[in-house]
Amino acid sequence: MIRTPRMFRLMAVMLLASGLTTACGSNEGDSSDAPASGSGPSPSAPSDSASPSADSGKVVKLDIIETGNNLPPPDKDFIKRELDKALHTDISLTVYASGDDYKNQLNVRMASGNFPDLFMVPDRSTLKQYVQQGLLLDLSPYKDQLKAAVDFVGEDSLKKTSFDGKVYAIPKAPNIPYNTYWIRKDWLDKLGLQPPQTIDELLSTAVAFTEQDPDGNGKKDTIGLTGSKLSAFAPVFGAFGVGNPGDFYLSGGKLMNSLYEPGMKDALAFINKMIASGSVDPELMANTGLQHQEKAIKGQAGIVWIDWPNLSKDQFTEQIEKVNPNAEWIQLAPPKGPGGQNDGSFDIGGSPGIYAIPKALEKNEEKLRKVFDLLNYVSTKDGSNLVQFGVQGRHFNLEGDKVVPTDLMAQEAGFTWLYQFTGRPEKSYLQVKFEKQASFIDFADKQPRIQTLNGFLMTPDGYNAADANRYIEEETVKFAYGKRPLSEYDAFLSTLETSMNYKSFLDSAFQQLKELGYGN
Repeated sequence: MIRTPRMFRLMAVMLLASGLTTACGSNEGDSSDAPASGSGPSPSAPSDSASPSADSGKVVKLDIIETGNNLPPPDKDFIKRELDKALHTDISLTVYASGDDYKNQLNVRMASGNFPDLFMVPDRSTLKQYVQQGLLLDLSPYKDQLKAAVDFVGEDSLKKTSFDGKVYAIPKAPNIPYNTYWIRKDWLDKLGLQPPQTIDELLSTAVAFTEQDPDGNGKKDTIGLTGSKLSAFAPVFGAFGVGNPGDFYLSGGKLMNSLYEPGMKDALAFINKMIASGSVDPELMANTGLQHQEKAIKGQAGIVWIDWPNLSKDQFTEQIEKVNPNAEWIQLAPPKGPGGQNDGSFDIGGSPGIYAIPKALEKNEEKLRKVFDLLNYVSTKDGSNLVQFGVQGRHFNLEGDKVVPTDLMAQEAGFTWLYQFTGRPEKSYLQVKFEKQASFIDFADKQPRIQTLNGFLMTPDGYNAADANRYIEEETVKFAYGKRPLSEYDAFLSTLETSMNYKSFLDSAFQQLKELGYGN
């Protein structure tokens, strides 16, 4: 890959930031104009969204860039070959392993007018920046021509890439939640206990795991609950009807921030009770990476808040068996509390990726149609199966609608995700790829959760999110560990609103969410 000299990259990024771009239109208002007759596909005459549009058979080259890894060379790239054959294209996909490198390269290209035909946008803030500079094609007039892609990702998902009611990118199909509490069933059996169903039972079970020698080694060397920092208590917050500290969501149809919910102080008080009992990992707030997983695998903890892959994949079950062949981990439904039963929160505003088309492409009708064809094709059965699993008959077979992997899927098809421009049906995909873990995937997906909206938000000017988030974490930890009395909670909010400018963020967040149709 040819690298752009650093000085040129820096100059180009500066030009982009100042809006002095070339060959890219002018203002935000210009970027949202419907294409003029003859300058692109007519919004009133959509192509067949489920199959490639009619054309002369001419091969059209498409330049696509994104972040990723492990893309094979073109002569070994069977996904490129199959897509090119189906769509009459010559796809040139370039991936950058580093997110920072990708963002720099993308800014250079956007600033110089050397636009890719389709590209991943790093985040919503960058998307808005490009929209304001008139660089992106407004896809709203073309939604009929992108029907298969829109149906695949879901109409509501387009809110993630919308500004002022106009759609400027296609978000990937939504993810699903992975995390639950996992608990040692063999320890429950040893102590004559049932899986806890309430937060009080969760506490008493954690205490029993700490005090009653559940591993039978005659030593007091086990702990009840571990996890990664305060996220270990996500279902406890959920049991009081609140999201994690700082979450935005709808409560009774009204937009709320969890810090201002009456249940937040009650949740922190209960968490303080758990910590004071001595049943919580004393290193909880110091756990980084997968240290909580290591403690679970080594038999040091009996309850852990963790995602299903990091406890149920084959390599981890093998490690668990080496430590104790009798260890049996099962998933635990979220405990009930005064605010209900929620397995933490899940951000429905987040997206695994978003892909945009440059406004300049509206002048090239042939190429624009091919980009639409590509997005639609990977969103329908044949194309979606291709970019999920590989080539039918080689990497998988179909038994009715059921995808049955061959051994070659694992060996050869590890890069296919790079072509999932509209994402994938996450649950069914995972259950094919991880057949042994299918029940764990289903269990995690079905648990009730508070649907948060943070992923839709951008921070306003003058608000330092890093400083505010750090202060929120520091103070909520103090409340949880009894280092600051809950009688000072209102004072904490007051400092947050004034010294940390959180009030401006709240006002901006509620306004942004209302514009997207959330709340009264």
